[in-house]
Amino acid sequence: MHSTGLNTNQMMRQVIYALVLGVSASYVFFGWGVVIQILLGTIAALVVEATFVAMRGRQVLASISDGSAALTGILLAISIPAIAPWWVVVVGVAFAIIFGKQLYGGLGNNPFNPAMLGYAFLLISYPLQMTTWPVDFLSFSQVIDEVFNLVNFDGISGATRLDDVKTSLSLGSDIATLQVRSISQAWINIGFLVGGIYLLARKIIFWHIPVAVLSGILMMALLISIFDSQQHLPVQNHLILGGTMLGAFFIATDPVSASTTPKGRLIYGFLMGVLIVIIRAYGGYPDGIAFAVLLMNMMVPLIDQYTQPKVFGRS
Repeated sequence: MHSTGLNTNQMMRQVIYALVLGVSASYVFFGWGVVIQILLGTIAALVVEATFVAMRGRQVLASISDGSAALTGILLAISIPAIAPWWVVVVGVAFAIIFGKQLYGGLGNNPFNPAMLGYAFLLISYPLQMTTWPVDFLSFSQVIDEVFNLVNFDGISGATRLDDVKTSLSLGSDIATLQVRSISQAWINIGFLVGGIYLLARKIIFWHIPVAVLSGILMMALLISIFDSQQHLPVQNHLILGGTMLGAFFIATDPVSASTTPKGRLIYGFLMGVLIVIIRAYGGYPDGIAFAVLLMNMMVPLIDQYTQPKVFGRS
């Protein structure tokens, strides 16, 4: 993030404001589950953060009021299916706060993006719950029944478009025979893109990482499609499916776990974009943003070491 004169709480609030359009689009297509997951994720994040800060003998109010824990809960909540059981987001957020943040000493010391660490943990541990999304707008009562396991409705859930395409390709279909477009995911990505532009305009994030991530996605997707266009998504679909814009503008730009030098941010973002496409095309999961972010988090010390600006004069 830029040096804007804003404190941590003010910057976190700006990021949360920027999420509104993308979250609103998710609500329009998926219903009340989006809101309920955000509430559950935020409450869980604040409770877990307060508990561990108190155990460490630190000031609880100062820690939970900086907004970082709440933002972690929100980012994880909007990344998981809107009808996931209530305990999924609670367990994921607890893992993110404990193993992604507090065990390293709290905000500013974590080498990994906490939200993506929690997401990867959930995806590996609970693949069914993490890949089952609502297929239509769900009312408040339907979501309450589904999320809290009161009633199971048939026919309200399905896989994402990326998951559908990946499964169909593995069964021998080719791209020309598949419907790869998704109106809902396109509008959700546009919402997060507008929010990302807002963050750039307010100088909350640097332009290097999101531009490099999208460039890496475009270049790798183009290369793959040149060699085998029938078995891989067209370039443009990589931009409007999955969590592309959320990842590029809100996840990859985490100021703590991302590269800190201008040249390093470009390398960090570009390689992340390349990894996202490789995981989508050849990995076992339909989307690869969480794993790409975590892999690049591991590379940050090396990238920063070799991209430090040269000193041309000494006093």
